[in-house]
Amino acid sequence: MKAQNTRGNFLPALKCLLALSAGSLAYMPTVQAAVDSPWLVRAGISQVEPKSDNGSLGGGVSVDRQVGPSVNVAYFFSPNIAVDVLGALPFEHDISIGGVHAGSTKHLPPTVSLQYHFLPDAAIQPFVGVGANYTFFMDEKLGGVKLKDSFGVAAQIGVDIPLNKQWLVGFDARYIDIDTTAKLGGVDIGDVHIDPMVYSLNMGYRF
Repeated sequence: MKAQNTRGNFLPALKCLLALSAGSLAYMPTVQAAVDSPWLVRAGISQVEPKSDNGSLGGGVSVDRQVGPSVNVAYFFSPNIAVDVLGALPFEHDISIGGVHAGSTKHLPPTVSLQYHFLPDAAIQPFVGVGANYTFFMDEKLGGVKLKDSFGVAAQIGVDIPLNKQWLVGFDARYIDIDTTAKLGGVDIGDVHIDPMVYSLNMGYRF
């Protein structure tokens, strides 16, 4: 009788243990996949620094610098090769023509870059990138002047400093080719060359 009771108590416990083991084995690939995920998300702050001579409109155009939040998402095809998408809230710039404040405009400059990461396992990880930018101009307050959207090339250099397997601190600098045409009443009245350097400091999380 005791042997039967012991066996009767043992079989449910064994079944339970096997079920837990099977569940653990099924869960392990999910955890590993999360650790080895190719996705990297960064969030931080960026300064848009337009070049000093900004075009031929009205005897000289000047566009001021701006600072704002930015976010970018990277997908790694391999430890060295990634594609990166830069996004941000719209930046607003004051514009002066001939040294006189003329108004302001907002622009949204999403940029896609192909990156090469030189030392993906090092304590300091430099990288370079090249890609394309499409800039949307909006909410122009320039006395009826409208700015045409711009398409141009972008180049990037940066460095990542891992804090652990998932978190990192990063810094990068980008040159973005942003050239636009100013129109008044549908007529071209000049060119504006913003062509900024964009400096970003961010925190990254790999998941």
